[in-house]
Amino acid sequence: MSCNKWLDVQPEDKFTEKQVFSSVNGISEALNSIYLDMAKTKLYGANLSSTTLDIFAQRYNVMSLHALENFQQYKYGEKNVKEEMDLIWTSAYINVVNANKFIGNLDTYKGVLDAKTDSLFRGEAYALRAMLQFDMLRMFGPIYSTADSTKTAVPYYTEAGTDVGDILPANKVIQKVIIDLKKSESLLAGDPIRTLGVIKANENNYLTYRNYRINYYAVKGLQARVYLYRGDKVSALASAKEVINNAAKFPWVTAGQILSDKVNPNRVFSTEILFGLLSLDLYSNYRDFFAPDLVDRTILAPSDSRLKATFENNENDYRYNPNWLFTGIGGKSYKTFFKYADVADIKKDYRLIVSLLRLSEVYYIAAESEQNVAYLNTVRNNRGLLDLPVTANLNTELQKEYQKEFFGEGQLWFYYKRRNVTAIPNPLAASGNITMNAAKYVVPLPLSELNPR
Repeated sequence: MSCNKWLDVQPEDKFTEKQVFSSVNGISEALNSIYLDMAKTKLYGANLSSTTLDIFAQRYNVMSLHALENFQQYKYGEKNVKEEMDLIWTSAYINVVNANKFIGNLDTYKGVLDAKTDSLFRGEAYALRAMLQFDMLRMFGPIYSTADSTKTAVPYYTEAGTDVGDILPANKVIQKVIIDLKKSESLLAGDPIRTLGVIKANENNYLTYRNYRINYYAVKGLQARVYLYRGDKVSALASAKEVINNAAKFPWVTAGQILSDKVNPNRVFSTEILFGLLSLDLYSNYRDFFAPDLVDRTILAPSDSRLKATFENNENDYRYNPNWLFTGIGGKSYKTFFKYADVADIKKDYRLIVSLLRLSEVYYIAAESEQNVAYLNTVRNNRGLLDLPVTANLNTELQKEYQKEFFGEGQLWFYYKRRNVTAIPNPLAASGNITMNAAKYVVPLPLSELNPR
């Protein structure tokens, strides 16, 4: 082989990369791989939705001798907790690196995508890297609503590479998240969802079910979430209202879909999802953590008294009876969680879907930002409940709504931490609270980050 030919031989990863980014389908699959990995158990398939974060939020009766008791007790120094936190951290930042590589490769391999598709794909990638790093800030960063907002928190990566990034103050991370989401908003300005609604069928799979991918309105919802976290209620309300003004694109679940259909109930309220992921692990995780035939030391379920208290004994709430069923299996005297149980018709478009951002949260953000109970009532009316009076204590009722609405979605823990709630319901007793503080709310950075090789 001549010297020139030898120099033409490319490393295998570069060759594969070039192959992938030589076609629209290849580029689409590269982006899809990030979504699929985010949806695995290690991230939003369980840890950042139904298991770890909801245990931190004291959702379940994780009593003494339960396999996950260390999580319920916030024993971050114990081996099983440390390993899970490290897995979450590493998995999130691997996907950030992949999003950055994806953006970089769109520049390297120009001309394959038309301008509109290039803008769509870039917008999604920018938003994904912002969302992932924001959630790492929400987990591992300080309580932002206090003076600790200037404390060092997490790194923020905007380029692909192997170098470990500097750990930035929380307020600097927030600023970078906002910049990325503004960039994403601009790139997604031509998102078909703005003119056509949630696309249900298209020859290009990246235009199918736009609410199961990052889309323009998901970015606006994320902006509302981030601005509220930052304490900027004016900007949070403005972003929330843009979604609310287009709420018809994400129609509320109907009583027929959730109550009347006993075979294929839409327990995830899929029509209301602004951004959800297809989790291939969803039903195996249901079997591992929530199935009624599991023994007490492994099942995740609240006590019957605590569950009733959460829903205020209101049997009319769409979120209550369809998702919580008494089976008596294994001699259990309490209801178990069925939100992520499979449905009979495997062709249903809401199978395997876990919500990362839904319409109701945007209404809650608007209610908190404007101090207007009417936004809460809109959600309540679409959950089978009556209006709250205008004299209701909004913050009290808002917390109740978060407790009811986001079972299995991880958002309650983030709500408690953002509001620096100092006492949350004790799941191990019929009444009373657990005292919360920064030592419980702030997950220590993994040793792999503190001591990089």
